[in-house]
Amino acid sequence: MSSLTRAGLAGALGMTFVGGSVAVSSALADAPLHTAQALRYAVACLLLLAWARFTGQSLRRPRGSEWLWLLSVTVSGLVLFNMALVYGSRHAEPAVLAVAVACVPVALATIGPLLEGHRPRSRVLAAAVVVSVGAVVAEGLGRADGIGLFWATVVFACEAGFTLLAVPVLGSHGPAGVSVHTTWMAAAMFAVLALATEGWRAASSFDIGEILAIGHLAVCVTAVAFVLWYTCVRTLGAGPAGLLTGVAPIAAAAIGAPVTGALPAAAVWAGIGLIGCGLALGLSDDPTRVDHGVRPRRSPRRARPSP
Repeated sequence: MSSLTRAGLAGALGMTFVGGSVAVSSALADAPLHTAQALRYAVACLLLLAWARFTGQSLRRPRGSEWLWLLSVTVSGLVLFNMALVYGSRHAEPAVLAVAVACVPVALATIGPLLEGHRPRSRVLAAAVVVSVGAVVAEGLGRADGIGLFWATVVFACEAGFTLLAVPVLGSHGPAGVSVHTTWMAAAMFAVLALATEGWRAASSFDIGEILAIGHLAVCVTAVAFVLWYTCVRTLGAGPAGLLTGVAPIAAAAIGAPVTGALPAAAVWAGIGLIGCGLALGLSDDPTRVDHGVRPRRSPRRARPSP
């Protein structure tokens, strides 16, 4: 199995964990938000540190501008993103926020290559549009007021920032390093928010179901999914990797069927079909081929020697 195939499978598996977390996250609807997130990222960070030590991976301290990039990933993709989902759900139906996330592949296919030093590839960009349309069809449209639309925009920007802002530091820190640093930063930020808004007693208010939900989010959706996703982004590039975010709504529909006891509607099947077409179109392109927008110069023909 090639490294590109392994990276694609890693990204797809990571998005499967993310898509399957929808039902789990609902168990924390009435739990203290900041305290739950602080525990989630603290546990995930400890697991990542143990895994890095077990596998012999070296972790180093950020330097210079690396602090800014890692802090930006943490604030946008981990802290503000989770808060936007909660506050946005009070003013918008879940489908509105899901549609905002569904538009992320287009952003990654457009901006990601620029951060990596080359131009976007038209085939990947077209595939991203197909995947995004398929995700919108699968998730459906919902109603929202002005505040809800604002939070949906924040969700979109933060979800894109989780990947794009990590691109400049993936080469120097690797997937494990980026995951470790962002999770301890997120744990610290949420801990401060928790103490300021919920108090230290909030940590003892969780029931068994909420504790299990936090554990699932920490292990599968954070520690495992982060490493899988960043491995995929570093190998394939942000643009092709962004197509795999379309796996999340497929996983949500597949896992939701046995939970709810009802098969997905026809629109969901149509959306899944479009997502599949987009993945086939974009991932069949060679991710190692880089279009710099410069046409190769033809070498001059040598004069044929006269007999």
